[in-house]
Amino acid sequence: MTSTFADLGVSDAVTAALTSRNIDIPFHIQSLVMKDALAGADILASSRTGSGKTLAFAIPIVERIKAKTGVAALVLVPTRELAAQVAIEFEIIGRAKNLRVAAVYGGVSLPAQAKKAARAHIIVATPGRLEDLAQQRLISLSGVEILVLDEADRMLDMGFQPQIQAIVRRLPKDRQTMFFSATLDGDVGRLAASYTRDAKRHNVESAAQTVDEAEHRFVNVATADKTQALLKLLEEANQRRLVFVKTKRGADRLSAKLNANGIRATAMHGDMTQSARERALAGFTKGRYDTLVATDVAARGIDLDDITQVINYDPPEDHKAYIHRVGRTARAGRTGTGITLVTSEQQGDVSRIASILKLREQYELAGLKVHAPRLAYTSGKGRNNMMRRRPRRGF
Repeated sequence: MTSTFADLGVSDAVTAALTSRNIDIPFHIQSLVMKDALAGADILASSRTGSGKTLAFAIPIVERIKAKTGVAALVLVPTRELAAQVAIEFEIIGRAKNLRVAAVYGGVSLPAQAKKAARAHIIVATPGRLEDLAQQRLISLSGVEILVLDEADRMLDMGFQPQIQAIVRRLPKDRQTMFFSATLDGDVGRLAASYTRDAKRHNVESAAQTVDEAEHRFVNVATADKTQALLKLLEEANQRRLVFVKTKRGADRLSAKLNANGIRATAMHGDMTQSARERALAGFTKGRYDTLVATDVAARGIDLDDITQVINYDPPEDHKAYIHRVGRTARAGRTGTGITLVTSEQQGDVSRIASILKLREQYELAGLKVHAPRLAYTSGKGRNNMMRRRPRRGF
């Protein structure tokens, strides 16, 4: 029997707030984590982005803290964009308990952010900016009752461990701590063990499940024909697409080319100001653009459930990057497609990625130019084999 939020112990007020957003049935991770989190237990959960994990920790926080003076809950996230998105989730359900929420991240005015954070009950922050506020005594963390580290593996990959350690030293030892990460092995596991006590562990989804949920297509293309190939793919259907490129300059150039060809596109990369990145993401979220051209680092903060297509204009460096990219689609029970454009020079690297992720069985890359007949290969949902399509005319 499918459980409801009420079955899991969520209050009527918060359940009503969820229902107002058409959220009635808990996702798997929410069902697993909720009762332990509501009981105040420390949590170690391995779960990928897009699995519903934000509400898995947001609901217990809103239920457990009180609308008193001072910061009672702290959520650390790896990127500015993710901080803003998680804060919005908290604001929607936090209103049911009269809780104030603040997002804390770099690239915007520090005094204004500090003022709002000092009045908040819940802070969602990137480690660097939060440590700046704490060092300048613009905010106190001495009353924090609940700490969440969201996407902990990515925070460590991005070099935030010193800031995280400095922040945790400022927190009360008698607190609830929840770790959410794609993996709980290695450095992440050691960090989690040092910050938690008798934690309840929940392994929710693996990387293999991430790629199984999407359709995977690999398209042979000549280097000179890549842009034309991309345009053809974008013309196939009116969808919400993420296009990944290797460099910041490449993102700007490709976005300009797409717009010149009638595609509503915008770029997002690390050289843009924070306000420009927020405008680009907001435009993509609200439908002003249907194509977002991004680098890997910039796309780490994108947490949207309705991206239907991910296109690797430049193939990822390794299988982990492939999972991160294609994991932006086929989320929250929806379908999605990952498409990788592959030149002859890139075939070996892409084949290795496909093999590691078990997407490869009798897998061939023809190496044909786009303007010649080509072969496309496809892996359907839940299948670890590649199926050869009928040759068809290219672009």
